[in-house]
Amino acid sequence: MSKYDYLIVGAGLFGSVFAREAKERGKSCLVIEKRNHTGGNIYCEDIEGIHVHKYGPHIFHTDIQKVWEYVGRFVKFNHFIYSPVANYKGELYNLPFNMNTFNKMWGVVTPEEAKAKIAEQIKQEGITEPKNLEEQAISLVGRDIYEKLIKGYTQKQWGRECKDLPAFIIKRLPVRFIYDNNYFNHPYQGIPIGGYNVLIDKLLEGTEVLTDTDYLSDKGKWDAMAERVIYTGPIDAYFGYSKGHLAYRSLRFETEVLDMENFQGCAGMNYTDRETPWTRITEHKHFEFGTQEKTVISKEYSIEWSPGQEPYYPVNDEKNQQLYEVYKEMALQEEKVFFGGRLAEYKYYDMDKVIAAALELAGKNLG
Repeated sequence: MSKYDYLIVGAGLFGSVFAREAKERGKSCLVIEKRNHTGGNIYCEDIEGIHVHKYGPHIFHTDIQKVWEYVGRFVKFNHFIYSPVANYKGELYNLPFNMNTFNKMWGVVTPEEAKAKIAEQIKQEGITEPKNLEEQAISLVGRDIYEKLIKGYTQKQWGRECKDLPAFIIKRLPVRFIYDNNYFNHPYQGIPIGGYNVLIDKLLEGTEVLTDTDYLSDKGKWDAMAERVIYTGPIDAYFGYSKGHLAYRSLRFETEVLDMENFQGCAGMNYTDRETPWTRITEHKHFEFGTQEKTVISKEYSIEWSPGQEPYYPVNDEKNQQLYEVYKEMALQEEKVFFGGRLAEYKYYDMDKVIAAALELAGKNLG
């Protein structure tokens, strides 16, 4: 007889939410995690009293009231609003593209002037059917914004020239003809007071958790311990990469403590020129309005992924999507295993959507 009702592979947000739901319904669970900590990519490290987002910045934002109320059961959120700044060779522009951006770029003051300027540039290019990302971006916002705020950043992000990237990557670009630097339109936004570890710890409270534990190294042993398995790791790894590796972009971070109170004046600054090797700098204390004497910054570099590295962004081109569909079909044949989360579903997931998906799976499985 199995020892547990559920084995949950991965102590990230998806697995932690499912574990909480199962526990509340009286199910016995074991959560195992390959890393030496829980929380997945939202894990925070305490450095100089600052909650450092170890795997890149995570801002909670949602328009799903049910999800907002759910997380509110476990943590209180502050009123942080993400308003990143673009740095192009020392010129600073507000993001997302809005009237503050257009005023700095062209000196225009009214929405009408801004619209006219963008329309004029789009007309000059004469692109009717965009064949690649560069043409798609120019046909949406014109040449100036593309050259200064999109081109270099995108090339660094993907490691390829914009002309060599498919147009569908930029289906649309957020363009606002108002003076508003709020990156997200969602009504509910913020950072958990005390950092994301507080949320994960509350979700996993009372559930047995083993870290530094690799499920795939002894899959048979772990499977035998539970009636059902919730798997949140890479779907191709589960099947031993039998059909090939799914591709990702990966990230590298250089984090340093600076003996100053304030380095850049905002949580996120994107470096949009090609010459600067990093894509952005995150100053972590600004997520929680920190007043510490020192500050911690992380320079973020986008790198080509290879097996063994941390997978971050799925490369959702046609080839990889076709490969994922093959693995998805194989996953559906697994009778006692359920696949969920960004790696198991090979898609970029915002945190609120991860929680919603975990709650949905829990609803179907747990009744």
